[in-house]
Amino acid sequence: MLIRNKTDIPTSEITSETTYINRRSVIAGLAATGLVGTARTAPSNLAAGTGRKELPGVTPGPFSTDEPPNSYEDITTYNNYYEFGTGKDDPHRNSGDFQPEPWTVRVEGEAEVTGEFDVEGLLSGIGLEERVYRMRCVEAWSMIIPWVGVPLGEVLKRFRPTSRAKYVAFQTVLRPDEMPGQRRRVLRWPYVEGLTIEEATNPLTLLTVGVYGVTLPNQNGAPLRLIAPWKYGFKGIKSIVSIRLQERRPPTSWNIAAPREYGFYANVNPEVDHPRWSQATERRIGSGFSGLFARRIPTQMFNGYGEQVAHLYSGLDLRRNY
Repeated sequence: MLIRNKTDIPTSEITSETTYINRRSVIAGLAATGLVGTARTAPSNLAAGTGRKELPGVTPGPFSTDEPPNSYEDITTYNNYYEFGTGKDDPHRNSGDFQPEPWTVRVEGEAEVTGEFDVEGLLSGIGLEERVYRMRCVEAWSMIIPWVGVPLGEVLKRFRPTSRAKYVAFQTVLRPDEMPGQRRRVLRWPYVEGLTIEEATNPLTLLTVGVYGVTLPNQNGAPLRLIAPWKYGFKGIKSIVSIRLQERRPPTSWNIAAPREYGFYANVNPEVDHPRWSQATERRIGSGFSGLFARRIPTQMFNGYGEQVAHLYSGLDLRRNY
């Protein structure tokens, strides 16, 4: 595990001795605790021959929807991931050369503990949870996805953010040789995103490493991505290499590209239309219909997670702060 600290912090504050000794036998490339539990697993042939690994020791997480999840095929073949192309099937077709191992994440900024960590070191000692979340993209389509990850707030806590840490900024890896979409000027690369510290530490927010009980495939953001299920999909930054705690609001890729269309908050709000389409209804992928005959359902405020997150925006005009 690669760690560079700016202060002389004991190793035990990041990883306990017991976890360190045992973790490599728990899962290759990821850390998990010995909590009893069974992950919702995809059919065994999904992991075979693909480089993906089953994630043992996963416990059912809170907040899961009781809606039936989409199929693994839906989730992994219909994606927005412009680093691999702008078509919905481009990430599935164009991500085969991407190498998610080995991987390190830089933690920096307004925190007492900073450094560079592999994924194993970043997550070790925090139990993996499966949470079935309703996910909605700004283009008014949605899926139900069984993500596997850890609460981002639990990860940030170990770095001891200072009182100046008001926001958390994220950055995606820049590898145009492996990510053909980065060779085009669709966006300013590398992709960047951000949350307020309150959003980042909300219990709903996941630092995600898997889906359907196996490690993330490349087209879904391997090896590490963000999930904030009350926000539009573009907030879920993928293939994260940098987490920075900072005092000022960070720039975000889609807000840089089209500030009239994409705000910093990006909360799902049926009352605020995108300038080019309505957000009042959504189309559920995999519903058996497509095109003009796609069955549409009403969009829920905060994507249905208002009970958990509405308090974060008390007094904030969500029409102006979209």
